[in-house]
Amino acid sequence: MNKKLSKSDIKKLNSNKGLLSLLSKEPLSLERSIRYVDYQKKLKSLQIELIRMQTWAINNNERVIVVFQGRDAAGKGGAIRRVTERINPRHMRIVALPKPTEDEKSQWYFQRYVEQFPKAGELVFFDRSWYNRAVVEPVNGFCTPKEYDVFMNQVNDFERMILESGIHLVKIYMSISRKEQAKRFADIKSDPLKQWKMTKLDEKAQALWDQYTEYKKAMFEKTNTEISPWKIIRANRKTDARINVINHILEQIPYDKNLEI
Repeated sequence: MNKKLSKSDIKKLNSNKGLLSLLSKEPLSLERSIRYVDYQKKLKSLQIELIRMQTWAINNNERVIVVFQGRDAAGKGGAIRRVTERINPRHMRIVALPKPTEDEKSQWYFQRYVEQFPKAGELVFFDRSWYNRAVVEPVNGFCTPKEYDVFMNQVNDFERMILESGIHLVKIYMSISRKEQAKRFADIKSDPLKQWKMTKLDEKAQALWDQYTEYKKAMFEKTNTEISPWKIIRANRKTDARINVINHILEQIPYDKNLEI
């Protein structure tokens, strides 16, 4: 860090969070530690607003869906954890559906997602969603070209019906670079506490990067609508991405910002 430390910077470094950050990673970086303390302060403030927003939803029987999509290892799970870790767990759910059963394969594609929709006063966060059929499934051969076409023809009408029913829908796409994805995969493979995260799909993600990009572009072109737009979050730096995710959710939900909690 070349610049002279201010009194504010020194105070941050002398805090518990500052000292912990300073000593937890090598090489030693004052700038990184100061940035981390600033991040924690912002995060706490935004999490208080999330509690206010949830309280508004509970009091007014509002229903909220937040969809998280993005590249493998883009930080969707980490962002969802920061969004949900302080709010009331009795009035929210995180939905991360496994691959469909044989019965589900015979149903209307959207059906198993509809079954997870929020009741009055509830927030539901989809860690991947129906948009798997827009990108992951066609790239990996999990759906036929016809099934893909049917999905792309139906999805905008599906979301229009969601919105017309009074549900608030927020769509977030977390974007990372190819180099950053490779770096995160290497980190996952080398860490015994993270190795379970690596899937067969993850193993192929780098080789299929261009195919994912092609279908991602088609998804945005078709489904980034005026009534249901996508928000692309640049996620190479996880802390910035998490702050931007929470800010966007709060901006999209018309909650009472003066509500006492």
